[in-house]
Amino acid sequence: MFNVGDLAVYPAHGVGRIEAIETREISGEKQDFYIMKILESNMIIMIPVNNVESVGLRDIIDEEEVARVYEIMKLRDIPADNQTWNRRYRDYMEKIKTGSVYEVAEVLRDLYLMRVEKELSFGERKMLDTAETLLLKELSIAKKTDEDAIMSDIKIMFNIE
Repeated sequence: MFNVGDLAVYPAHGVGRIEAIETREISGEKQDFYIMKILESNMIIMIPVNNVESVGLRDIIDEEEVARVYEIMKLRDIPADNQTWNRRYRDYMEKIKTGSVYEVAEVLRDLYLMRVEKELSFGERKMLDTAETLLLKELSIAKKTDEDAIMSDIKIMFNIE
């Protein structure tokens, strides 16, 4: 259960603030909805309160979990990915849609590592930007710091100038 003013993560869209809890009548039945404003895009999303679990709305990770996310990003002993680019893209999109910060961290890591080996396609660059945006916002809130500090950590992890 979320309250007005709470921050939460909506899968594939990122961190948002619960702006209101409203009751609306749909098909003759009254339903309660969270009215959520995504911080990054100002998009407004209506989420049925009784569908929170099925859509994947969740709390922001706590500061202790940030270390686990960093560990995932630091992993280098991962099997080589020999899939076609479109299959890989689909797999990455599925991970992002789960809303799991750990899966998004895997996508970011894999794409940063792939970028060292070869030029990323347009779709892969867009996916990298999406994963980065999703992680920066949540990790900065969890660590109570700004996004630049998190980006600096990421750049150090991946030896980016």
